[in-house]
Amino acid sequence: MPETSPVSELPTIRIGGFDTVSVSRAALAERMVEDCRAARTAGSSWAPKLVFSSNGQGIALAGQDAAFMETMENADVIHADGMPVVLASRLTRRRLPDRIATTDFFHDAALAASREGLRFFFLGASEEQNAAAVARVREMYPDLDVVGRHHGYFGPEDTADVLEEILASKADVVWVALGKPRQEHWCVEVRDQLPGVGWLKTCGGLYAFLAGDAPRAPRWMQAVGLEWLYRTLDDPKRLIWRYATTNPYAFYRIARHTDWRRPRRARHDEL
Repeated sequence: MPETSPVSELPTIRIGGFDTVSVSRAALAERMVEDCRAARTAGSSWAPKLVFSSNGQGIALAGQDAAFMETMENADVIHADGMPVVLASRLTRRRLPDRIATTDFFHDAALAASREGLRFFFLGASEEQNAAAVARVREMYPDLDVVGRHHGYFGPEDTADVLEEILASKADVVWVALGKPRQEHWCVEVRDQLPGVGWLKTCGGLYAFLAGDAPRAPRWMQAVGLEWLYRTLDDPKRLIWRYATTNPYAFYRIARHTDWRRPRRARHDEL
């Protein structure tokens, strides 16, 4: 069984039940580069790092589904995709420096990969949306090495072929957009079958944004944690029930399963 290379642990804080990394977007992009370099050196002895995200939907789902919580515990990195996670951290002992929304982080990662010669593979979404997203990525980042893509509408009987395609591409990072929780479960299931791949990075609806099928919320709404409201107003039929049911429970989980301990203040005689 391949093993990940021992690298320094990223600092974390437990928020909503997940050990969430306390790093900037730029620092996470640099960790991607570091891990992919290590994977190239280690070759078949390297198992991909699993890089997942934390938002209200995932926090709520983990409280309702023990299998999903167990899957999330297999992650090497969980970053704060949702602004409520970042806001909660401001009341803890380790404030998160950034919201690392996958839709934003992708661009940090693409720039770093273009600079370092890393190879990307895009898995997931429909054939049409996947193709449109990849075409847009190639337009935005002409120096980025996009070595393959595959839609997400495949069954268990097709998984071996998909894995063979990924391995043949020699991808360093595989962006996995299969929807939550399928994408996280799939990453854990196939991890040991993709030796030498640096990262498996879940990315949910990223391709919809890249393809221009979904708009981003205004910056002020993102900053105050209301991007979910903007998305709901844009697509109420699909999202209103999701957010109405997940948001209250996610807030409860954040309140109940966050390490709220604050740093101890130094006494005057210690200064």
